[in-house]
Amino acid sequence: MKYFGAHVSASGGVYNAPLNAKKIGATAFALFTKNERQWIAKPLTESDIAKFKENCAANGFTPAQILPHDSYLINLGSPKEDGLAKSREAFIEEMRRCGQLGLDRLNFHPGSHLNMISEDECLRIIADSINIALEQTEGVTAVIENTAGQGSNMGYRFEHLAQIIDMVEDKSRVGVCIDTCHAFAAGYKINSPDDFSNTFLEFEKIVGFRYLRGMHLNDATKDVASRVDRHSSLGEGFIGKETFELIAKDPRFDGIPLILETPDPERWPQEIAMLFAASR
Repeated sequence: MKYFGAHVSASGGVYNAPLNAKKIGATAFALFTKNERQWIAKPLTESDIAKFKENCAANGFTPAQILPHDSYLINLGSPKEDGLAKSREAFIEEMRRCGQLGLDRLNFHPGSHLNMISEDECLRIIADSINIALEQTEGVTAVIENTAGQGSNMGYRFEHLAQIIDMVEDKSRVGVCIDTCHAFAAGYKINSPDDFSNTFLEFEKIVGFRYLRGMHLNDATKDVASRVDRHSSLGEGFIGKETFELIAKDPRFDGIPLILETPDPERWPQEIAMLFAASR
């Protein structure tokens, strides 16, 4: 079973996200459970939580179809003591919000070394941050997203993801989300059937599909290995429509949220319909 959707607005309340997803013909969705550009959020009320769960149930969304995303401010690999403490506190709070909403995963960018420490040291700090968060929460999996390798961001190699997972104590509550644009920008060719096959064989060998908890389906504005994170509508970038049709057909990507973060929300219904048609 394929679950296709998009990162929809939760404006006005988290309980609006499943309604917005339904409007575009989605069977999956991503959302921010709070304002992604602020550190502090007002707590979820009992009413917010009840309405969110009701709207998910009424529209056929289970936790396996929902991929919450954390704040862009959080840096779990920060070399700065204050920034790291603030990031860890905020991440734990976001894990708890997911738990309150009955959700079972939280997607996040691993972190950045800010050109102050080595990549290995940054990966160790990220793993420590995840371990602390998992100790203080329950029922929610930390889902590490691969990155384009822009600036000092970690997670642009499959080996980075594997290294973090290796240092996480509770392997049952860690996973990964693969963003197609990020992978392509980081140098992983996926824009032909052979390249797609080879890249995901490499992913299986280094990380393993058992850890895949979601995907972001985005075409790429820049060519391979650009290290630039710029998304295009499906079929309009350097990756091309065929790759997304391959994902739609491939059973290795069944049962997880497959989420559009393409730049034109007006086109999401058509992109979702195209993916469903390709999956049949």
